[in-house]
Amino acid sequence: MRISTAQFYETSAANYSRSYANVTKTGDEVASQVKLNTAGDDPVGAGRVLQLQQMGTMLNQYNANIGTVNTGVVQTETAMTAITSAIQRAQELVLGAANATFTDKDRQANAAELKEVQTQILGLMNSKDADGSYLFSGSKSTTAPYSVNPDGTYSYQGDQTRNLLPIGSGISMAANTTGWDAFEQAINTTRTTTTLTSPAVNDNVIALSGGSVSNTAAYDNKFAPGEPYSISFQSSTQYKILDKAGNDVTADATSTGKFSSNNEGNQTIGFRGLELTLNVNLTTAQYGDAAQADAAIAGHTFSLAVSNSTVSTTRSPGNPSTTVVTDSTVTDQTQFNETFPSGGAIIRFSSATEFDLYAAPYDATTSKPVSSGTLTGTPVANQAVASGVTFTFSGTPVTLASGDQFTAQSSTQQSQNILNTLSNVITALNGKVDGDPVAKQKLQATLSSTIGNLTSAANQINDAVSDGGARAKTATDQGVTNQNLLDNGSNEAQGITASDPVDAIARLTLQKTMLQASQLVFTQLSALNLFSKL
Repeated sequence: MRISTAQFYETSAANYSRSYANVTKTGDEVASQVKLNTAGDDPVGAGRVLQLQQMGTMLNQYNANIGTVNTGVVQTETAMTAITSAIQRAQELVLGAANATFTDKDRQANAAELKEVQTQILGLMNSKDADGSYLFSGSKSTTAPYSVNPDGTYSYQGDQTRNLLPIGSGISMAANTTGWDAFEQAINTTRTTTTLTSPAVNDNVIALSGGSVSNTAAYDNKFAPGEPYSISFQSSTQYKILDKAGNDVTADATSTGKFSSNNEGNQTIGFRGLELTLNVNLTTAQYGDAAQADAAIAGHTFSLAVSNSTVSTTRSPGNPSTTVVTDSTVTDQTQFNETFPSGGAIIRFSSATEFDLYAAPYDATTSKPVSSGTLTGTPVANQAVASGVTFTFSGTPVTLASGDQFTAQSSTQQSQNILNTLSNVITALNGKVDGDPVAKQKLQATLSSTIGNLTSAANQINDAVSDGGARAKTATDQGVTNQNLLDNGSNEAQGITASDPVDAIARLTLQKTMLQASQLVFTQLSALNLFSKL
C-alpha cells in the first residue's frame, strides 16, 4: 500500500497534536487537582455534580430560613418575657389594692402605676425587628398589631397568618408568633353578666357579681347550654335558679340554694363551673330580725347570662365625609354569632344612606357583601343595622357620603387581651369607694376577676413562648440534618471532580513518553522519502 508524503505528514501531525493535547490536559489536572473541567470530561459525572450543586443551593437556603426562624423566636421570646414580668408587677399592684386599709388615694396611686405598666406592655406588643417590621402582626408586618379605639378599648389590627418558611424537603416552619396566638386567646374568666330584673330600681340590698369561671369544662358543658338563668331570692336564707327552659336547677348550686344574710361579707356561690360573689346589705334592725330580713330580700331577681360580644369601629382616614361612629352595639347576639365575620368587617357606603358590610380585608373585585341595608333610626336615620350589630353615626342629620368606609373589629367575651383587662381595673381603682360598701363590693369583684384574667394572660404567653421554643428546636435539629446532607454532597462532588494525584502524575509521565516517542517516530520516518534520495 502506498502512502503519500502529504498523507504521512497529516497523520503524524494529528497524532502529535492529540498526544500534545493529552499532555497539556493532564498537566493542568496535576496542577489544579481537578479532573472535571467540562461536561465532556465526564458527562455522567458532570450531570451528577450539577444535581449536587442544585441540592447544595437549596440546602443553604433552608439553613438561611432556619436562621430566620431562630432569630424570630429569640426576638418574640424576649418581648414576651418582658411582658410576663410586667404582668407580674400588675398582679402585685392589683393584690395590693385589695388591702382593706387602702383608701381611694392609695388605690389611685396603684391605678397610675398600672397605667404605666399598660403603656409598657403596649410598646412591647408593638415591638419591631431590625428591619422595622412588627413582630406580632402576622403577615401585616407594616401595621402596628395593637391600637386604641375611640372608646378606649384596645384591639388587634394584625392577622392570624403564620409566615411559613421551608427548612427541609417537605418541611415548613412558622417564622413568627402572631398577636392573635400570644395575646388574643387569653381566656376571660369573667365572661358572664348578672342583671337585676326585680325590683325595677336597684336598692342595693343584694349585690351579685357577674361571676368568674372556675371550671372551664363544667362551664362549657353545663352552664352555657342552659343560659340565660334566673336567680330569684325567696327569703333571707334561700334562692332559686331556673334555666332558660324554666327548669329548677338550684340543686347544681353550692349548698343547694342556701345562703346567709347575717352579715355583708362576701359569700361564694358555685354553679356549673362558675363562681359568683354574693353580698347582702341590710340595716342593723333587719340583720337582727329574720322577718324583716325576709321582707327586704325576697323578690330580688337577677338574670345570669353569657356577656354579649363587643364591637369597636374606626373611620377610614380617606373618607369623603367627616362622619364617625359614635356607638357600635351587639343587639342580636344570635345573628352576630352566625354572620359577623370573625376576622373583622368593613362597612362601605354606596350612597349617603345605603351600605354593605364585607368581611375584612375588602377587595373591590372579589369581596361580596355579608349584609346590606339602609340607614334607619328615630328621630333621624343615623343607624346601620348589620349582622346583629347596630352602628350609630354622628351628626343630625347624618352626612355620610358614597365611598365612606369604616372598619369594625369584634371581641367575644370568651377571651380578653391584657390591655383591656388593665383598662377595666384601672377604671375601677380610680372610682370612689371610701364610705360606700356597695362600691367596695363591686371593686372586690373586679379585682378578683382581674387576677384571674392576668393569670390567664400570663399562661397564654407562656404557651406562645413554649411554642416558639419547640419551633426553634425543630428548626435547629433540621439544620443538623441539612448540614449532613451538604457535607455528604460536597464529598461526593469532590470525589467526581477531584483528581487522584498519583494516577494523574503516572498518566502524565506516560503521555509525555508517548509524545516524545511520536516526535522521534516522526523524525525517523520523515527521512524515508524520495527527496532524501536525490
